[in-house]
Amino acid sequence: MGEELTEREQKVLEAVVRTYVDTAEPAGSRTVSRTFDLGVSPATVRNTMSDLEEKGYLYHPHTSAGRVPTDLAYRFFVDRVMQPEDLTPEERERLERELDAAGSSAIERLVRRATRALSLLSNELGVAVAPRLDAAVLERIELIQVSSSKIVLVANIKGGVVRTVYVDFPMEVPPETLARVTLALNERLAGLPLSEIRRTLPERLRDSAGEEEGAAEVLNIFMQSGAELFDLRALERTNLLLGQASVLASQPEFEKGDRLKSLIELTERQDLLASAMGNREHGGRLVITIGTENPTRELADFTLVTAEYRVGDLTGVIGVIGPTRMPYEKVVSIVDYTSSLVTRMLES
Repeated sequence: MGEELTEREQKVLEAVVRTYVDTAEPAGSRTVSRTFDLGVSPATVRNTMSDLEEKGYLYHPHTSAGRVPTDLAYRFFVDRVMQPEDLTPEERERLERELDAAGSSAIERLVRRATRALSLLSNELGVAVAPRLDAAVLERIELIQVSSSKIVLVANIKGGVVRTVYVDFPMEVPPETLARVTLALNERLAGLPLSEIRRTLPERLRDSAGEEEGAAEVLNIFMQSGAELFDLRALERTNLLLGQASVLASQPEFEKGDRLKSLIELTERQDLLASAMGNREHGGRLVITIGTENPTRELADFTLVTAEYRVGDLTGVIGVIGPTRMPYEKVVSIVDYTSSLVTRMLES
């Protein structure tokens, strides 16, 4: 957390953070003194800001007499000062209206709509990943014939998640054989966690084909490679949902070409964002990572605010990413309410 701050330093630091968040301009001592009733002169504020700079909480852009908060300053503000701002009835109604418009209980459609709503309401980039499938339960399997020897396995996961995997067979599979195999797979596997299916698949499918030779041959292939087919966790890394990036492009941080370029590159690195989102540990609370606290240098200029949403035993992550100069008190309330709303709508 850096060096301990005096009461005066804490008040001046809070004033600088609030000024910079509101104006996107380096905060000068006169502006801070005029805007906030700190009970000291501009000269005292200026000296205190200099002390805060030495302690790593502020920095001094070369082209300005004012100072700008560092990641450490934002962390202090979030941990010691911030009071989440209540959403207005209009804001709550807008979020609910946006999510109602999803028109379906399917998880990904609802969450995609939620990321859009987060972008519009927070002016940050809404971002989410679909639920982790570690403990997911298989609801049913569909086998769809693409060609005589190519099948699409559609795994319907409890809670509305759907995953598809292409399966190539070394021989032709007649439609009646495919129907028999589909029946056998559902009889033996539906209702089981994917982790258990991967671990016990050969034992569960043994003798499930009856006397039909063609079905036995196809099921034998599932028995040999089924652990990989049902390891759907690898698909999660690409299952990223983004809101409207244009809301970030209008912020002062991205007026310069190089910063805008880094933003565009970030939205194109979906693997990086999905990894950052999927590896966050929430423990039932909202998580904020600021600038260099993020796991990769590509995120060093951004803040990530996320919360979990749930449907049954499945857990996903939703939130926003934006510049470190962020109205944290409003954003955390928007993210927290949205995650709760998504959970409530999915479970209902």
